[in-house]
Amino acid sequence: MNDFNELVSRVAAASVAGEVLRPPVSATELGEAERELGFRLHPLLAALYQKVGNGGFGPAASVLPLSGGPDAHWETSVVQGYLDRIPREGSDTWWSWPEGVVPVLDWGCAMLACVDCRSEDGTVLLFEPNAIAGQDVSSGWFVDAGSLAEWLEAWLDGRGWYEADPADGDFELVPWADAASRL
Repeated sequence: MNDFNELVSRVAAASVAGEVLRPPVSATELGEAERELGFRLHPLLAALYQKVGNGGFGPAASVLPLSGGPDAHWETSVVQGYLDRIPREGSDTWWSWPEGVVPVLDWGCAMLACVDCRSEDGTVLLFEPNAIAGQDVSSGWFVDAGSLAEWLEAWLDGRGWYEADPADGDFELVPWADAASRL
């Protein structure tokens, strides 16, 4: 088990208490969210929700709340965002969403930062639906960071792709190799 205490402390120190940052979730609230999802959150993501806040931290102070309804800042939560994207059993749809991959930040224009809770490192993925070719949903998935820890470090150090000037052309999306097999 990784010790994320130092990183969680850095995220907490960089997060501004106020209108957007919500109070942390309790162990009971975390357990309820995981029951609704049907799997456990990545340990670092769980620690952030329990020690930093229930949303409102991270890049653009916009990490989604774990649970709860829409409010002035967020249209959805991690739990509801995930459940809304899983096709209902028996539905006739070409759409699919990988199990265990939760949306954690809405970049706008339907782009989402997501955490793969089934990967050991908590790979952070970018879902970019504008890149979907035909009905191949797997073409809309890209690796944002190899791990949630790496993603947070990039944010803390001001190195995230969202910090770069698009005119620099230094940002390249790398397709998520597991997408086709996980959908």
